[in-house]
Amino acid sequence: MSAHRPRTPETERSRRWFMNKALLTGGVAALATMTGCSSGSSDSASTSASASSSYGGPPNGMPSGGPGGGGAPGGGGMGPGASEVKYADFTGVTTDGKIVDDLYSIHATDVSTDSVVKAAQAFLDGLSSAQRKSCVFDVDDDEWLKWSNVDGYERQGVRMGDITDKQRDLGYALLGTALSADGLTQTRNIMKLNAFLGDYSGGGRDTLTEGAYFFTFMGTPSTTKPWGFQYEGHHVAINYFVLGDQVVMTPTFMGSEPTSATYDGEKITLFKKETAAGLAVLRALTDAQRKKVISSETKAGDNLKAGAGQDNLKLAYQGLAAAQFSDTARDKLLDLVRVYVGNMADAHAEVRMSEVEDHLDDTYFYWIGETKDSSAFYYRVHSPVVLIEYDAQSPLAYGNKSSTGGTGGGTGGPGGTPTQQHIHTIIRTPNGGDYGVDLLKLHLENDH
Repeated sequence: MSAHRPRTPETERSRRWFMNKALLTGGVAALATMTGCSSGSSDSASTSASASSSYGGPPNGMPSGGPGGGGAPGGGGMGPGASEVKYADFTGVTTDGKIVDDLYSIHATDVSTDSVVKAAQAFLDGLSSAQRKSCVFDVDDDEWLKWSNVDGYERQGVRMGDITDKQRDLGYALLGTALSADGLTQTRNIMKLNAFLGDYSGGGRDTLTEGAYFFTFMGTPSTTKPWGFQYEGHHVAINYFVLGDQVVMTPTFMGSEPTSATYDGEKITLFKKETAAGLAVLRALTDAQRKKVISSETKAGDNLKAGAGQDNLKLAYQGLAAAQFSDTARDKLLDLVRVYVGNMADAHAEVRMSEVEDHLDDTYFYWIGETKDSSAFYYRVHSPVVLIEYDAQSPLAYGNKSSTGGTGGGTGGPGGTPTQQHIHTIIRTPNGGDYGVDLLKLHLENDH
């Protein structure tokens, strides 16, 4: 067993208190926005952040939660939700609550994981005993599922802003090994724009900085035994599971508000590829096909379904299956999936893409919103083995300073006007694949 310090009953009570307080002050819409989940999702939002988080609560204008910072004093943000799933109860995203069998198997990929094992071990070896104790969990710990995209959520593990430069460099080296060059750049730029938002919203906030991102490890880095790590903070949650030479990097949540700004003299623009690739698929369809794909030209401020706390989400296929696409449209759809899968290290991404291609005929494309280059829209790619969502949402803290006395804010949540300056994305592996759960079950059944 690992020696981490679990959340205490007092902490869990404070998390429940904060959720109830948020519901009373912000309403269901604010709660849905705080979790990163749509108010129309089939599962309700759940766990909250602790009101006694050591990183403090949000002042007015904080992006945690609904307009003006969510309303509840103290905790600053919500966790996955009141129905937070335990690891033992995890089934994953399904269309109807029933897992499709025999989708995943333990097999050789011929893509070595030695480098990521070494990088993870180097990072852990560089920590003090107390730091290591705080961030190492069992391989099947509930901590896997306790991630959130919200800034003020109380997180476990080692905080990047609290460690030395040398330790931090080892952490970035691990990310650089696990991710592709584009994936690392995107992750770092999200962190930078998080700090930009802190400055824009008034500065001095521990959660809106480049340092408010955390590492946790499940199991011990190994080339033969199952293990993994999680890297998360505001608008980033990377779950990375390893078994032998197989890798599962889902759920991975990436978002930003704003998506384009100048920080420390550097012009940063995020999600251009995700935006363009979605439009390219839509425009490769016929007029008749687009009518089946687009459910409405009017979108809510938040349409995301599979965000934090939605690990056992039931989500039916919508839109049109690629079996009916032209060859050109099918290629565009694969290009779109590759943008998200391509955040993994390149060789592992190719393995993942082969899995996606095997189910291409059963891959559905779905759209909400207008279709101009500058439009705020939502799209979904959904098959038995991949779920991708892109959601241009209404602002919470950027673009409308007058609404909060000059400290940020804006009209957020489902009632606000969506914009490409606030985008959430997620990629998942449906039918029990997230967090490598299905692979771990197979490993335990066959090898132990």
